[in-house]
Order: sequence, then C-alpha cells, then structure tokens
Amino acid sequence: MDHETIRLRLATRVRRALSLEGLTPAAVLVLLVRHSDAWPDAWTVLFTQRTAHLANHAGQIAFPGGHIDPTDADATQAALRETEEEVGLPRGRVEVAGLLDDHCTGTGFRITPVVGVADAPLTLTLDPHEVAEAFEAPLSFFLDATNHQRKTLTVQGRDVPVYAMPYENRYIWGATAAILRNLHEAMTDQ
Repeated sequence: MDHETIRLRLATRVRRALSLEGLTPAAVLVLLVRHSDAWPDAWTVLFTQRTAHLANHAGQIAFPGGHIDPTDADATQAALRETEEEVGLPRGRVEVAGLLDDHCTGTGFRITPVVGVADAPLTLTLDPHEVAEAFEAPLSFFLDATNHQRKTLTVQGRDVPVYAMPYENRYIWGATAAILRNLHEAMTDQ
C-alpha cells in the first residue's frame, strides 16, 4: 500500500465528524512511518509517552497532538504544528493522507485524528516538557484485530467501555487505542 491508496481509503469512507458543543477541539497526527513498501510489515506507527507532570493524560501513550488554536487553519494544520512542537518533525516531512472519525474523550476533548505518512528514518527532537519518550511500533500489530481488547473502566461510578492494545511493555488504551481501532477499520474494510 502507498500514500495514495491510504488517501483513497480514507476519502471514500463515511467519516464521523462530531459537534464541538461543550468540547475542546484537539487534533492528533497518526503518523505511519514507511520503512519500505512492504505493507503493513515494513510500516510503523509513531507514538509519544506524555510526561508525568502534565495536567491532562499524564504519562499516557498518545499520538503527537493537542489543542486546535485559533491561529490554526484546521485540524490538519493543528496536528502538524503540534507534532513539530512536541517531537520536532518538520511539517514538510509528512504527507497528509486524510482524517479518521472524530473521537470524544471523557476529559472533554473532541479529537480529530489526521493520518500522515513519512519515510524512515525519522530524526526527532523531543520537547522535554511534554514528551518523555517517542517510539515506533509495528503497524501490522494494530491492524490485527486479535490485539484489540475491550476493557471496562469505572469512572465516577459508571462503567465505561474502552479499547486497550498492550504492546510489549507498553499499555496503549483509551482514546489512542480507539483511534487505532478506527484506523484498523479504515484500512481493513471493517
């Protein structure tokens, strides 16, 4: 699969866009890193681990991204800007392929996931205030539905279903796992 095929898959599906009412707009970059053309085995996904002192989602594994600022033209520009700020990846290195479904978090954010492609190797410079670590994991792992777990968390007295995708010594869950599940659906016709 190549950038154009990914773009066409995203463009031809019905995307779920959610209202902003009562939610803070945010965008993340789901960056697919191409190590060779062998799909999906030679592709990875870029993740960050947020620093432990942050007010929102401290210590969690996430995609680069954050608030959509009034100066951002759209969610895509916000995701590219935030990625450049957090991990130092220049916008010009990313080929934007399209958008996944919006996702709402229990913490009041409406996240628009932007899918992008970049060729390896990546040279990253992390913002130590926001990002404790950046790492890549195989795309094939996340496209395999047997790696998608459904969990139930109790939040403020009510049960909330969430996805989780443990990978090696990392626990990917919540919004990040839900977005990966949506990527799986978009790339595998499910």
